[in-house]
Amino acid sequence: MANFDSIQQRETGLQPHLNSAQMTMIAIGGAIGTGLFMGSAFAIGFAGPSVLISYAIGAFIGLLLMGCLAEMTVAHPTSGSFGAYAEHYISPLAGFVVRYAYWGAVVLAVGMEVTAVGKYMAYWFPAVDQWVWVLLFSILLAAVNATSVKAFGQVEYWFSMVKVIAIVAFILIAAYVVFGTRPAGVGFDNYFVDGGFFPNGWWGTWVGVIVAIFSYLSLESIAIAAGEAQNPKQAVTRAFRSTVLRLVLFYLLSLALMLAIVPWSHASTDKSPFVKVMEILQIPGAAAALNFVVLLASLSAMNSQLYVTSRMMFSLSRGGYAPKRLSRLSKSGVPLGAIAVSCLGMAVAMVLNVFKPKESLELMMSIAMFGAMFAWFMVFVTHLFFRPRWQREHPGQKLEFRMWGFPVLTLIGALLMAGVIVTTLFTKEFHTTTLVGVPFLMVLVLVYALWYRKKVAP
Repeated sequence: MANFDSIQQRETGLQPHLNSAQMTMIAIGGAIGTGLFMGSAFAIGFAGPSVLISYAIGAFIGLLLMGCLAEMTVAHPTSGSFGAYAEHYISPLAGFVVRYAYWGAVVLAVGMEVTAVGKYMAYWFPAVDQWVWVLLFSILLAAVNATSVKAFGQVEYWFSMVKVIAIVAFILIAAYVVFGTRPAGVGFDNYFVDGGFFPNGWWGTWVGVIVAIFSYLSLESIAIAAGEAQNPKQAVTRAFRSTVLRLVLFYLLSLALMLAIVPWSHASTDKSPFVKVMEILQIPGAAAALNFVVLLASLSAMNSQLYVTSRMMFSLSRGGYAPKRLSRLSKSGVPLGAIAVSCLGMAVAMVLNVFKPKESLELMMSIAMFGAMFAWFMVFVTHLFFRPRWQREHPGQKLEFRMWGFPVLTLIGALLMAGVIVTTLFTKEFHTTTLVGVPFLMVLVLVYALWYRKKVAP
Protein backbone atom coordinates (compact mmCIF):
# COMPACT_ATOMS: atom_id res chain seq x y z
CA MET A 1 0.00 0.00 0.00
CA ALA A 2 1.30 3.48 -0.88
CA ASN A 3 2.46 5.74 1.92
CA PHE A 4 0.27 8.52 3.25
CA ASP A 5 2.18 11.20 1.33
CA SER A 6 0.26 10.28 -1.83
CA ILE A 7 -3.04 11.09 -0.09
CA GLN A 8 -1.70 14.42 1.20
CA GLN A 9 -0.35 15.27 -2.24
CA ARG A 10 -3.67 14.76 -4.02
CA GLU A 11 -5.38 17.12 -1.52
CA THR A 12 -3.06 20.05 -2.15
CA GLY A 13 -4.24 23.41 -3.51
CA LEU A 14 -6.16 24.70 -0.51
CA GLN A 15 -4.60 27.86 0.90
CA PRO A 16 -3.05 27.85 4.41
CA HIS A 17 -4.60 30.98 5.92
CA LEU A 18 -5.94 29.76 9.27
CA ASN A 19 -3.99 30.48 12.46
CA SER A 20 -4.25 28.57 15.74
CA ALA A 21 -6.62 31.13 17.31
CA GLN A 22 -9.00 30.85 14.35
CA MET A 23 -8.80 27.05 14.41
CA THR A 24 -9.74 26.99 18.08
CA MET A 25 -12.68 29.28 17.38
CA ILE A 26 -13.75 27.10 14.43
CA ALA A 27 -14.12 24.13 16.76
CA ILE A 28 -15.81 26.18 19.48
CA GLY A 29 -18.01 27.83 16.88
CA GLY A 30 -19.20 24.49 15.58
CA ALA A 31 -19.73 22.90 18.98
CA ILE A 32 -21.42 25.80 20.76
CA GLY A 33 -24.62 26.28 18.84
CA THR A 34 -28.00 24.63 18.76
CA GLY A 35 -26.66 21.72 20.78
CA LEU A 36 -26.17 23.95 23.81
CA PHE A 37 -28.84 26.58 23.38
CA MET A 38 -31.70 24.40 22.11
CA GLY A 39 -30.54 20.79 22.33
CA SER A 40 -29.86 21.16 26.04
CA ALA A 41 -33.61 21.49 26.67
CA PHE A 42 -34.12 18.25 24.75
CA ALA A 43 -31.49 16.49 26.89
CA ILE A 44 -32.97 17.89 30.11
CA GLY A 45 -36.28 16.32 29.15
CA PHE A 46 -34.61 12.90 29.23
CA ALA A 47 -32.26 13.26 32.18
CA GLY A 48 -33.58 16.08 34.35
CA PRO A 49 -30.82 17.65 36.51
CA SER A 50 -28.64 14.58 35.92
CA VAL A 51 -28.12 16.01 32.44
CA LEU A 52 -24.93 17.37 34.01
CA ILE A 53 -23.67 13.80 34.21
CA SER A 54 -24.84 13.21 30.63
CA TYR A 55 -22.80 16.14 29.36
CA ALA A 56 -19.82 15.13 31.53
CA ILE A 57 -19.83 11.65 29.95
CA GLY A 58 -20.11 13.26 26.51
CA ALA A 59 -17.18 15.54 27.37
CA PHE A 60 -15.10 12.54 28.46
CA ILE A 61 -15.76 10.81 25.13
CA GLY A 62 -14.95 14.08 23.35
CA LEU A 63 -11.67 14.37 25.27
CA LEU A 64 -10.65 10.86 24.22
CA LEU A 65 -11.66 11.61 20.62
CA MET A 66 -9.59 14.79 20.55
CA GLY A 67 -6.56 12.92 21.87
CA CYS A 68 -6.80 10.28 19.14
CA LEU A 69 -7.39 12.87 16.43
CA ALA A 70 -4.56 15.10 17.65
CA GLU A 71 -2.07 12.25 17.38
CA MET A 72 -3.10 11.34 13.84
CA THR A 73 -3.53 14.95 12.67
CA VAL A 74 -0.12 16.13 13.88
CA ALA A 75 1.41 13.14 12.06
CA HIS A 76 -0.64 13.73 8.87
CA PRO A 77 -2.33 17.17 8.57
CA THR A 78 -4.78 17.03 5.63
CA SER A 79 -8.34 18.15 4.86
CA GLY A 80 -9.49 14.54 4.42
CA SER A 81 -8.63 14.03 8.09
CA PHE A 82 -10.10 10.94 9.75
CA GLY A 83 -11.63 9.83 6.44
CA ALA A 84 -8.19 9.82 4.83
CA TYR A 85 -6.70 8.08 7.88
CA ALA A 86 -9.35 5.35 7.71
CA GLU A 87 -8.64 4.92 3.99
CA HIS A 88 -4.92 4.47 4.54
CA TYR A 89 -4.74 2.63 7.86
CA ILE A 90 -7.85 0.41 7.59
CA SER A 91 -8.99 0.16 3.96
CA PRO A 92 -10.22 2.31 1.04
CA LEU A 93 -13.75 1.06 1.79
CA ALA A 94 -13.53 2.35 5.37
CA GLY A 95 -12.33 5.75 4.15
CA PHE A 96 -15.13 5.94 1.59
CA VAL A 97 -17.89 5.01 4.05
CA VAL A 98 -16.77 7.18 6.96
CA ARG A 99 -16.33 10.28 4.76
CA TYR A 100 -19.75 9.97 3.12
CA ALA A 101 -21.45 9.13 6.41
CA TYR A 102 -19.87 12.19 8.03
CA TRP A 103 -20.59 14.40 5.05
CA GLY A 104 -24.27 13.41 5.10
CA ALA A 105 -24.50 13.97 8.85
CA VAL A 106 -22.96 17.43 8.81
CA VAL A 107 -24.93 18.48 5.74
CA LEU A 108 -28.08 17.78 7.75
CA ALA A 109 -26.54 19.42 10.82
CA VAL A 110 -26.13 22.59 8.76
CA GLY A 111 -29.82 22.35 7.96
CA MET A 112 -30.60 21.84 11.64
CA GLU A 113 -28.70 24.98 12.60
CA VAL A 114 -30.47 27.08 10.00
CA THR A 115 -33.78 25.60 11.18
CA ALA A 116 -32.93 26.86 14.66
CA VAL A 117 -32.15 30.27 13.14
CA GLY A 118 -35.74 30.40 11.87
CA LYS A 119 -37.01 29.67 15.38
CA TYR A 120 -34.82 32.38 16.91
CA MET A 121 -35.98 34.96 14.36
CA ALA A 122 -39.58 34.08 15.24
CA TYR A 123 -38.87 35.59 18.68
CA TRP A 124 -38.94 39.05 17.04
CA PHE A 125 -40.97 38.33 13.90
CA PRO A 126 -43.61 35.72 14.79
CA ALA A 127 -45.76 36.62 11.78
CA VAL A 128 -43.02 35.85 9.22
CA ASP A 129 -42.78 32.27 7.93
CA GLN A 130 -39.62 30.65 9.26
CA TRP A 131 -38.58 29.34 5.84
CA VAL A 132 -37.95 32.96 4.77
CA TRP A 133 -35.17 33.25 7.37
CA VAL A 134 -33.83 29.82 6.45
CA LEU A 135 -33.44 30.93 2.83
CA LEU A 136 -31.97 34.35 3.67
CA PHE A 137 -29.28 33.13 6.06
CA SER A 138 -28.45 30.13 3.88
CA ILE A 139 -27.57 32.45 1.01
CA LEU A 140 -25.58 34.74 3.31
CA LEU A 141 -23.34 32.06 4.83
CA ALA A 142 -22.88 30.18 1.57
CA ALA A 143 -21.53 33.46 0.16
CA VAL A 144 -19.09 33.83 3.09
CA ASN A 145 -17.74 30.31 2.55
CA ALA A 146 -17.44 30.87 -1.18
CA THR A 147 -15.35 34.03 -0.82
CA SER A 148 -12.13 32.62 0.68
CA VAL A 149 -10.95 30.54 3.62
CA LYS A 150 -9.44 33.72 5.06
CA ALA A 151 -12.87 35.40 5.03
CA PHE A 152 -14.42 32.31 6.56
CA GLY A 153 -11.80 32.23 9.32
CA GLN A 154 -12.27 35.90 10.19
CA VAL A 155 -16.07 35.70 10.25
CA GLU A 156 -16.01 32.52 12.32
CA TYR A 157 -13.52 34.00 14.77
CA TRP A 158 -15.73 36.99 15.54
CA PHE A 159 -18.94 34.97 15.56
CA SER A 160 -17.40 32.64 18.11
CA MET A 161 -15.85 35.46 20.13
CA VAL A 162 -19.25 37.13 20.58
CA LYS A 163 -20.90 33.99 21.88
CA VAL A 164 -17.97 33.09 24.14
CA ILE A 165 -18.22 36.54 25.71
CA ALA A 166 -21.98 36.11 26.02
CA ILE A 167 -21.69 32.70 27.67
CA VAL A 168 -19.12 34.03 30.14
CA ALA A 169 -21.47 36.96 30.88
CA PHE A 170 -24.37 34.52 31.36
CA ILE A 171 -22.30 32.43 33.77
CA LEU A 172 -21.32 35.52 35.78
CA ILE A 173 -24.89 36.88 35.95
CA ALA A 174 -26.36 33.48 36.79
CA ALA A 175 -23.68 32.88 39.44
CA TYR A 176 -24.45 36.27 41.02
CA VAL A 177 -28.16 35.39 41.14
CA VAL A 178 -27.62 31.86 42.51
CA PHE A 179 -24.94 32.72 45.06
CA GLY A 180 -25.61 36.41 45.67
CA THR A 181 -29.17 37.74 45.47
CA ARG A 182 -30.83 34.29 45.86
CA PRO A 183 -34.43 35.27 44.92
CA ALA A 184 -37.31 32.96 45.84
CA GLY A 185 -37.46 29.81 43.72
CA VAL A 186 -33.79 30.00 42.76
CA GLY A 187 -31.15 27.65 44.13
CA PHE A 188 -29.73 24.17 43.93
CA ASP A 189 -32.88 22.86 45.61
CA ASN A 190 -34.30 22.91 42.07
CA TYR A 191 -32.09 19.89 41.36
CA PHE A 192 -34.27 17.78 43.62
CA VAL A 193 -37.83 18.82 42.71
CA ASP A 194 -40.21 17.09 40.29
CA GLY A 195 -38.73 13.63 40.70
CA GLY A 196 -35.30 14.49 42.06
CA PHE A 197 -31.85 14.52 40.46
CA PHE A 198 -32.57 11.33 38.48
CA PRO A 199 -36.27 11.73 37.57
CA ASN A 200 -35.99 9.13 34.81
CA GLY A 201 -33.32 7.00 36.46
CA TRP A 202 -29.90 6.18 35.10
CA TRP A 203 -31.48 5.24 31.78
CA GLY A 204 -32.65 8.82 31.29
CA THR A 205 -29.14 10.05 32.12
CA TRP A 206 -27.59 7.69 29.58
CA VAL A 207 -30.09 8.69 26.88
CA GLY A 208 -29.11 12.30 27.58
CA VAL A 209 -25.58 11.36 26.46
CA ILE A 210 -26.93 10.96 22.92
CA VAL A 211 -27.86 14.64 22.81
CA ALA A 212 -24.62 15.59 24.55
CA ILE A 213 -22.57 13.84 21.86
CA PHE A 214 -24.52 15.64 19.16
CA SER A 215 -23.97 18.91 21.03
CA TYR A 216 -20.20 18.38 20.95
CA LEU A 217 -20.25 17.61 17.23
CA SER A 218 -17.64 19.76 15.44
CA LEU A 219 -14.85 19.16 17.94
CA GLU A 220 -13.35 17.18 15.09
CA SER A 221 -13.41 20.18 12.76
CA ILE A 222 -9.94 21.26 13.93
CA ALA A 223 -8.52 18.13 12.32
CA ILE A 224 -10.25 18.95 9.02
CA ALA A 225 -9.09 22.58 9.14
CA ALA A 226 -5.47 21.41 9.55
CA GLY A 227 -5.20 21.20 5.77
CA GLU A 228 -5.52 25.00 5.61
CA ALA A 229 -3.59 25.94 8.76
CA GLN A 230 -0.53 28.20 8.55
CA ASN A 231 1.53 25.97 10.82
CA PRO A 232 -0.62 22.85 11.09
CA LYS A 233 1.32 20.86 13.68
CA GLN A 234 1.70 23.75 16.09
CA ALA A 235 -1.80 25.13 15.46
CA VAL A 236 -3.47 21.73 15.86
CA THR A 237 -1.65 20.97 19.11
CA ARG A 238 -2.56 24.33 20.67
CA ALA A 239 -6.15 24.20 19.47
CA PHE A 240 -6.77 20.66 20.70
CA ARG A 241 -5.40 21.43 24.15
CA SER A 242 -7.53 24.50 24.70
CA THR A 243 -10.81 23.58 23.02
CA VAL A 244 -11.98 20.67 25.18
CA LEU A 245 -11.36 22.52 28.46
CA ARG A 246 -13.25 25.58 27.27
CA LEU A 247 -16.18 23.58 25.98
CA VAL A 248 -16.50 21.54 29.18
CA LEU A 249 -16.46 24.70 31.28
CA PHE A 250 -18.99 26.48 29.06
CA TYR A 251 -21.41 23.57 28.86
CA LEU A 252 -21.27 22.28 32.42
CA LEU A 253 -21.11 25.64 34.23
CA SER A 254 -23.85 27.25 32.17
CA LEU A 255 -26.14 24.20 32.47
CA ALA A 256 -25.50 23.85 36.22
CA LEU A 257 -26.46 27.46 36.86
CA MET A 258 -29.39 27.41 34.43
CA LEU A 259 -30.91 24.40 36.23
CA ALA A 260 -30.57 26.19 39.55
CA ILE A 261 -32.67 29.07 38.19
CA VAL A 262 -35.20 27.22 36.00
CA PRO A 263 -36.65 23.95 37.39
CA TRP A 264 -35.83 21.21 34.89
CA SER A 265 -39.50 20.41 34.24
CA HIS A 266 -40.02 23.98 33.03
CA ALA A 267 -37.24 23.85 30.43
CA SER A 268 -39.00 24.80 27.23
CA THR A 269 -38.34 23.56 23.72
CA ASP A 270 -40.11 26.40 21.94
CA LYS A 271 -37.31 28.77 22.89
CA SER A 272 -33.82 28.48 24.31
CA PRO A 273 -33.80 27.69 28.05
CA PHE A 274 -31.09 30.34 28.34
CA VAL A 275 -33.50 32.95 27.03
CA LYS A 276 -36.06 31.62 29.49
CA VAL A 277 -33.59 32.25 32.34
CA MET A 278 -33.29 35.87 31.32
CA GLU A 279 -37.07 36.23 31.17
CA ILE A 280 -37.39 34.80 34.68
CA LEU A 281 -34.70 37.14 36.02
CA GLN A 282 -36.54 40.08 34.39
CA ILE A 283 -33.37 41.87 33.37
CA PRO A 284 -34.56 44.58 30.92
CA GLY A 285 -33.70 43.66 27.35
CA ALA A 286 -31.59 40.68 28.43
CA ALA A 287 -33.84 38.02 26.90
CA ALA A 288 -33.82 39.75 23.50
CA ALA A 289 -30.05 40.29 23.74
CA LEU A 290 -29.45 36.63 24.57
CA ASN A 291 -31.77 35.55 21.75
CA PHE A 292 -29.54 37.58 19.45
CA VAL A 293 -26.50 35.77 20.85
CA VAL A 294 -28.01 32.33 20.34
CA LEU A 295 -28.93 33.43 16.81
CA LEU A 296 -25.25 34.26 16.20
CA ALA A 297 -24.30 30.96 17.83
CA SER A 298 -26.34 29.00 15.33
CA LEU A 299 -25.03 31.07 12.42
CA SER A 300 -21.50 30.42 13.68
CA ALA A 301 -22.09 26.67 13.99
CA MET A 302 -23.71 26.62 10.56
CA ASN A 303 -20.75 28.52 9.08
CA SER A 304 -18.25 26.11 10.65
CA GLN A 305 -20.19 23.00 9.63
CA LEU A 306 -20.62 24.16 6.05
CA TYR A 307 -16.85 24.61 5.93
CA VAL A 308 -15.99 21.13 7.23
CA THR A 309 -18.56 19.31 5.11
CA SER A 310 -17.35 21.07 1.95
CA ARG A 311 -13.76 20.04 2.75
CA MET A 312 -14.84 16.45 3.31
CA MET A 313 -16.51 16.46 -0.12
CA PHE A 314 -13.35 18.04 -1.56
CA SER A 315 -11.36 15.12 -0.13
CA LEU A 316 -13.81 12.59 -1.57
CA SER A 317 -13.57 14.22 -4.99
CA ARG A 318 -9.77 14.32 -4.96
CA GLY A 319 -9.76 10.64 -3.98
CA GLY A 320 -11.89 9.75 -6.99
CA TYR A 321 -15.03 9.05 -4.93
CA ALA A 322 -17.08 11.99 -6.22
CA PRO A 323 -17.20 14.00 -9.47
CA LYS A 324 -13.91 15.80 -10.19
CA ARG A 325 -15.60 19.15 -10.64
CA LEU A 326 -16.43 19.18 -6.92
CA SER A 327 -12.73 19.60 -6.07
CA ARG A 328 -11.96 22.37 -8.55
CA LEU A 329 -10.66 25.44 -6.76
CA SER A 330 -11.50 29.07 -7.38
CA LYS A 331 -8.80 31.72 -7.71
CA SER A 332 -8.98 32.21 -3.94
CA GLY A 333 -8.46 28.48 -3.31
CA VAL A 334 -12.05 27.61 -2.42
CA PRO A 335 -13.80 24.41 -3.65
CA LEU A 336 -16.99 26.09 -4.91
CA GLY A 337 -18.54 22.88 -6.23
CA ALA A 338 -18.07 21.13 -2.88
CA ILE A 339 -19.64 24.09 -1.08
CA ALA A 340 -22.60 24.11 -3.46
CA VAL A 341 -23.42 20.42 -3.03
CA SER A 342 -22.92 20.74 0.75
CA CYS A 343 -25.75 23.29 0.83
CA LEU A 344 -28.23 20.45 0.32
CA GLY A 345 -28.95 20.43 4.06
CA MET A 346 -30.18 24.00 3.83
CA ALA A 347 -32.56 23.00 1.05
CA VAL A 348 -33.86 20.08 3.14
CA ALA A 349 -34.30 22.42 6.10
CA MET A 350 -36.29 24.90 4.01
CA VAL A 351 -38.62 22.16 2.72
CA LEU A 352 -39.18 20.82 6.24
CA ASN A 353 -39.88 24.31 7.53
CA VAL A 354 -42.56 24.76 4.88
CA PHE A 355 -44.33 21.44 5.49
CA LYS A 356 -43.43 20.51 9.10
CA PRO A 357 -42.23 23.65 10.88
CA LYS A 358 -42.93 22.36 14.41
CA GLU A 359 -41.22 18.97 14.02
CA SER A 360 -38.38 20.07 11.71
CA LEU A 361 -35.64 20.63 14.31
CA GLU A 362 -36.16 17.32 16.10
CA LEU A 363 -36.40 15.40 12.81
CA MET A 364 -33.18 16.94 11.43
CA MET A 365 -31.33 16.18 14.67
CA SER A 366 -32.44 12.55 14.68
CA ILE A 367 -31.42 11.84 11.09
CA ALA A 368 -28.11 13.72 11.26
CA MET A 369 -27.03 12.06 14.48
CA PHE A 370 -26.10 8.61 13.15
CA GLY A 371 -23.44 9.70 10.66
CA ALA A 372 -21.77 11.93 13.22
CA MET A 373 -21.71 9.22 15.89
CA PHE A 374 -20.47 6.65 13.38
CA ALA A 375 -17.62 9.00 12.39
CA TRP A 376 -16.61 9.42 16.03
CA PHE A 377 -16.69 5.65 16.51
CA MET A 378 -14.50 5.19 13.43
CA VAL A 379 -11.95 7.71 14.73
CA PHE A 380 -11.33 5.41 17.70
CA VAL A 381 -11.19 2.32 15.49
CA THR A 382 -8.78 4.03 13.07
CA HIS A 383 -6.52 5.06 15.94
CA LEU A 384 -6.27 1.41 17.03
CA PHE A 385 -4.90 0.63 13.54
CA PHE A 386 -2.82 3.81 13.27
CA ARG A 387 -0.49 3.60 16.26
CA PRO A 388 1.03 0.11 15.72
CA ARG A 389 1.38 0.57 11.97
CA TRP A 390 2.94 4.04 12.30
CA GLN A 391 5.50 2.63 14.75
CA ARG A 392 6.33 -0.21 12.36
CA GLU A 393 6.78 2.18 9.44
CA HIS A 394 8.80 4.75 11.44
CA PRO A 395 11.13 2.70 13.66
CA GLY A 396 12.95 4.80 16.25
CA GLN A 397 10.89 7.91 15.46
CA LYS A 398 8.64 9.42 18.12
CA LEU A 399 5.18 10.83 17.47
CA GLU A 400 5.09 14.58 18.14
CA PHE A 401 1.76 14.18 19.94
CA ARG A 402 0.73 10.95 21.63
CA MET A 403 -2.69 9.91 22.88
CA TRP A 404 -2.34 8.85 26.49
CA GLY A 405 -3.39 5.42 27.79
CA PHE A 406 -3.25 3.64 24.42
CA PRO A 407 -4.85 1.20 23.69
CA VAL A 408 -7.08 1.07 26.79
CA LEU A 409 -8.56 4.57 26.54
CA THR A 410 -9.00 4.29 22.78
CA LEU A 411 -10.94 1.04 23.31
CA ILE A 412 -13.05 2.66 26.03
CA GLY A 413 -13.90 5.50 23.64
CA ALA A 414 -14.90 3.04 20.92
CA LEU A 415 -17.06 1.00 23.31
CA LEU A 416 -18.80 4.07 24.71
CA MET A 417 -19.60 5.32 21.22
CA ALA A 418 -20.87 1.89 20.18
CA GLY A 419 -23.07 1.88 23.29
CA VAL A 420 -24.49 5.31 22.46
CA ILE A 421 -25.31 4.22 18.89
CA VAL A 422 -27.04 1.03 20.05
CA THR A 423 -29.02 3.02 22.66
CA THR A 424 -30.76 4.99 19.91
CA LEU A 425 -32.63 1.81 18.95
CA PHE A 426 -34.33 1.74 22.35
CA THR A 427 -35.54 5.35 22.47
CA LYS A 428 -38.70 6.60 20.83
CA GLU A 429 -37.18 9.97 19.92
CA PHE A 430 -34.05 8.55 18.23
CA HIS A 431 -35.42 5.24 16.97
CA THR A 432 -35.14 6.41 13.37
CA THR A 433 -31.48 7.36 13.85
CA THR A 434 -30.06 3.85 13.56
CA LEU A 435 -32.94 2.52 11.46
CA VAL A 436 -32.06 5.09 8.80
CA GLY A 437 -28.32 5.12 9.45
CA VAL A 438 -27.52 1.41 9.10
CA PRO A 439 -29.28 1.03 5.71
CA PHE A 440 -27.46 4.19 4.59
CA LEU A 441 -24.13 2.53 5.47
CA MET A 442 -25.21 -0.60 3.58
CA VAL A 443 -26.01 1.51 0.51
CA LEU A 444 -22.57 3.14 0.74
CA VAL A 445 -20.88 -0.28 0.93
CA LEU A 446 -22.90 -1.45 -2.10
CA VAL A 447 -22.05 1.68 -4.10
CA TYR A 448 -18.37 1.20 -3.29
CA ALA A 449 -18.45 -2.49 -4.24
CA LEU A 450 -20.19 -1.86 -7.57
CA TRP A 451 -18.54 1.37 -8.63
CA TYR A 452 -15.30 2.23 -6.81
CA ARG A 453 -13.69 -1.05 -5.68
CA LYS A 454 -12.01 -1.74 -9.02
CA LYS A 455 -10.83 1.84 -9.34
CA VAL A 456 -8.80 1.66 -6.13
CA ALA A 457 -7.70 -1.97 -6.36
CA PRO A 458 -3.89 -2.28 -6.24
